[in-house]
Amino acid sequence: MAHPALHLYVLAILLLALSFKATSTSTSTSTHNRRGLKSLHFTLYQQEAINKTVYLIVKGVTGPDVSPSASPFGSLFVNQDLLTISPNSSSKVVGVAEGASITSSLDGLTNIVMEKITLELKHYKGSVSVLGTAHNIKVIDLPVVGGTGDFMFVQGYIKPSLLTFENPNIVYKIEFHLYWPSYVANHFSHSDRSSTVNGV
Repeated sequence: MAHPALHLYVLAILLLALSFKATSTSTSTSTHNRRGLKSLHFTLYQQEAINKTVYLIVKGVTGPDVSPSASPFGSLFVNQDLLTISPNSSSKVVGVAEGASITSSLDGLTNIVMEKITLELKHYKGSVSVLGTAHNIKVIDLPVVGGTGDFMFVQGYIKPSLLTFENPNIVYKIEFHLYWPSYVANHFSHSDRSSTVNGV
């Protein structure tokens, strides 16, 4: 049987994986969608390593009937992970995900996630902020609540999913779906926002 602390770290990683995922080497933008919003969609990969880029800060209280994929109620995890353009950890780094996760359900499967994702893409630089609830087993959209730089006034969501787990390394796929209101979209400094860019 595996050491109990290892189960806790695996759970922490799964939590962070669900809360942050990025995948893909292409970026697509469109001038308008059916709601009149400017949009940007791309995928990145979050590179995480237990006790190197993600840590258990506070171990919560274990409730009854907690599964191996759960973390104790009240557990606090923090992370600072690199975001790359492919699942390979040696691929080009285009961002950093920094944040915290708190186990918020007694069954240990639901977590409140707060994350700042700083990005340096080919035509976009700045950060997006994520605040939402993640589940250890189910893939759930996490809302983007704002941003800085080229992501000022951005809205949308990210969709994180676990790609690989080879202890201590974890790779998450994170799909970004970002939208700007029409009153903001015309104020960008970049001239071509309606093209598909190969390579982030």
